Amino acid sequence: MKYTRLPHTDIKVSKICLGTMTWGRQNSEEEGHEQMDYALDQGINFFDTAELYPVPAKKELYAVTEEFIGNWFKKTGNRDKVVLATKIAGRAEFTKHIRTTGFSKESLIKAVEGSLQRLQTDYIDLYQLHWPERNTNYFGQRGFNSHVVDAWHDNIHQVLETLRDLVAEGKIRHVGLSNESPWGAMRFLEESKVHQSLPRMLTIQNPYNLLNRLFEVGLSEISIRENIGLLPYSPLGFGVLSGKYLTEIPPRKARVTLFPNYNRYSGDTATEATRRYQQLATDHGLSLAQMALAFVNTRPFVTSNIIGATTMEQLKENIESIDVDLSGEVLDGIEEIHNAIPNPAP
Repeated sequence: MKYTRLPHTDIKVSKICLGTMTWGRQNSEEEGHEQMDYALDQGINFFDTAELYPVPAKKELYAVTEEFIGNWFKKTGNRDKVVLATKIAGRAEFTKHIRTTGFSKESLIKAVEGSLQRLQTDYIDLYQLHWPERNTNYFGQRGFNSHVVDAWHDNIHQVLETLRDLVAEGKIRHVGLSNESPWGAMRFLEESKVHQSLPRMLTIQNPYNLLNRLFEVGLSEISIRENIGLLPYSPLGFGVLSGKYLTEIPPRKARVTLFPNYNRYSGDTATEATRRYQQLATDHGLSLAQMALAFVNTRPFVTSNIIGATTMEQLKENIESIDVDLSGEVLDGIEEIHNAIPNPAP
């Protein structure tokens, strides 16, 4: 395994991060525990979860994934071997079964305490804001719609104050963002620069893969210049970049098969790009999944690549991508396809 550090800290994290959002829907607790056992044995010390998981979210399964992880900590005693990240769900339209009060002081405190209880731990290493509360462009929106009525008021100082208090209490160690825009990332960073008692956002968890490289527009410069690390999610685009959906008969238990509305990476243009990436990988003796993950692993703004798997075979292949070196010819081929079909799945 290869390692890096959470920006602005001395916390060493594996360059591969174990994602957990399928545990409780597509994976049983036993399977989740097996994945954690194997990942830890392979040198992965960074796990990411969220109170919203499993996904697709369901009221009856609220925060089951965190419970699975907490039970594993209790069973194995491995809490001190893991850098643990989780998130608060903020957007009301996504989280009506949880809360509708966003990132208010009361919501943040309640969410942190709930996660601590379910995870059976005294502290969270990295606590992330799962989405912006305000209207902005994410989840497939290419541009900002300035005509959308937005009742959001700028509460970023208050949010950081509450997070500062939770850090002081020892309940969380560091903070990060998720699904953020360049404006939002800089707004948080500048607030903590002006008011130095407030915690600094260390990471940003956004989608990034061969079919969606929009992070490179705006946010990558912020990441490099401000040293805020990307934790890319969906590096295989819901499994599309494994090539398994290119067959005439889709795999029976696969994510997009089970949940057809998860079609973000399945449009005609994205499928054509995937076919081209598949051919490039085949021509160079690589699997598409490992080529796609290796590309993400080597980007200079990436702190740790969040992989997810529903089978042990997938998990092993994904972890082994850390040892895949892409030749200049492969990287040139990737850029050629990207230039021909740029970001077909925003």
